[in-house]
Amino acid sequence: MAFNDRGNSRGGSRGSSHGGGFRGGNSGPREMTKVICSDCGVETEVPFKPNEGRPVYCRECLPNHRKF
Repeated sequence: MAFNDRGNSRGGSRGSSHGGGFRGGNSGPREMTKVICSDCGVETEVPFKPNEGRPVYCRECLPNHRKF
């Protein structure tokens, strides 16, 4: 018996959603929120609703604030 002849013992296909992680889900388009970048002041859109008091950065400024 070849490796590829074996049945799928995990009970699902790669494309199905198993309820964990962020990849593979198709819940439709994300709701974008317009914000002002805390560093450069440019208007940008983010796929989340920002919390008051926390900085929000544009795509260009965000790498400067990553911790890793």
